Amino acid sequence: MTITLDKLKLGQHGIVTQLLCTGATRRRLMDLGIIVGTPIQAELRSALGDPIAYRVREALIGLRHKQAQEIEVEIIES
Repeated sequence: MTITLDKLKLGQHGIVTQLLCTGATRRRLMDLGIIVGTPIQAELRSALGDPIAYRVREALIGLRHKQAQEIEVEIIES
């Protein structure tokens, strides 16, 4: 099942299937290692719910809700 990254629940794993953004935003996400085929996991949510920390290739990165909406992932069932 394919969803946007903002809908991934804490502890769930996914694989990036598509970046829905263009330009500088797309470049920034790619610089952070978020490219098609990359495993990603939702790990921590801030007190107010935004941003959320995601585990990407041994790094923990924070993305705002709007940024996470621009990343499609396929959920990996454990």
